[in-house]
Amino acid sequence: MANREDCCSGRFWEGRFKSQALLDEKALLACMAYVDLNPIRAKMAQTPETSEHTSIHTRIHQPRQHDLVRFTKEQTNQPGRCIPFDLKEYIQLVDWAGRCICADKRGAINAAAPPILQRLAMNHSVLLDYLSKKPDLPQRALGPVHKLRSMAESLGLKCLHGMTLGRQLYAGNA
Repeated sequence: MANREDCCSGRFWEGRFKSQALLDEKALLACMAYVDLNPIRAKMAQTPETSEHTSIHTRIHQPRQHDLVRFTKEQTNQPGRCIPFDLKEYIQLVDWAGRCICADKRGAINAAAPPILQRLAMNHSVLLDYLSKKPDLPQRALGPVHKLRSMAESLGLKCLHGMTLGRQLYAGNA
């Protein structure tokens, strides 16, 4: 069906593409990290937080995106609805793995770059607390207070939900 839609022939997963069964959480995390590092390995991005169109970019910049499976260390009543690990640990795993030089790849995260949580210039304890909770109120945006104010103004609003969180997350550069 895909071939008919694209007016081409051949196997759908041919060449360098393949399907692979991921049998446990470790395999899932390894595969996720591999995919999230593709733009860095291809020298299309320098760091995970700048690698657009990846799930790690979305997890960092839009942490409440509802179409991404959540990380949590707690048991859940919804099997298959969360990854039983901590998001902070995953972000650090990707940062660590991205620094490793692979002979067959063009790029890597610069070894001299500061750790990812430091690069994000965010209060990581507040960020992790925020990422681990279900949203009480739907927020339109997350960011430094000056950007939240600017967005509110552009929408004709006096303020947006999330100013307090913006102050906490971006302490020092709000």
